[in-house]
Amino acid sequence: MAGSTTAERGERQQKSSGPPPVRRLRQLRIRTIVILAVALVVVGAGTVWVLYGSNWLRVERVSVSGTLVLTPAQVSEAADVPVGEPLLSIDTDAIEARLRRKLPRIDTVEVVRSWPHEIGLKVTERTPVLLVRKAGQFVEVDDDGVRFATVSQAPKGVPALELSVSRTGSRAASLRRFGEGRLVREAVLAAGALPAAVAKDTRTVKVRSYDDISLELSGGRTVVWGSSEKGAAKGRTLTALMKAAPSARYFDVSVPTAPASSGS
Repeated sequence: MAGSTTAERGERQQKSSGPPPVRRLRQLRIRTIVILAVALVVVGAGTVWVLYGSNWLRVERVSVSGTLVLTPAQVSEAADVPVGEPLLSIDTDAIEARLRRKLPRIDTVEVVRSWPHEIGLKVTERTPVLLVRKAGQFVEVDDDGVRFATVSQAPKGVPALELSVSRTGSRAASLRRFGEGRLVREAVLAAGALPAAVAKDTRTVKVRSYDDISLELSGGRTVVWGSSEKGAAKGRTLTALMKAAPSARYFDVSVPTAPASSGS
């Protein structure tokens, strides 16, 4: 009985531990997993060191493109890119925010990592469509109605904006209802709808109220535009009217379906 019991125990032990090939396969798998895990840790640590700890991928240069009035030096100084820092750690959103805050002339800016050592600043400047005279200088207004810069010399080909809005009487209601900012935007919309030939000759855009916008052209000519509504139709009508009456000095397209011209 004792011998039989010992044999049974050996058989059970062999069955529980499995055949020798199966044990070796399990051990090989475990070793492989351990080796792969160690390799991943090493590769990960090496990658982090290359990106953040080494000198291989650090900011060494800042390039600027797209400037017209601004200089690359002005943009670079305002961006305040931390030269010498790891390229991956640069906060591009913060750089963009600084540029917009310090240089309102910038309309859009793209901050680009250029591996391995450069930050690129791709700038688009605002373009003035109207000028507001102020204390002997000129405030530039873009096509969104944003007053973005003050210059001592008027840019060529940009008409002046004259706000002749009464603060008393019936015209004051327009100012109270729409506000000066809205009236400026209406003037911008009117200027943007002008045919190219007329825009080139426009010297002043006058705004007296929301629906009383007029243009002063070269040669003492005047155009009554009305509101900024139906700008495209008014532009076409004005072009046809000027061709039909080339010597006229007064044009009214405030109602584009019933235009008028006079003077010679």
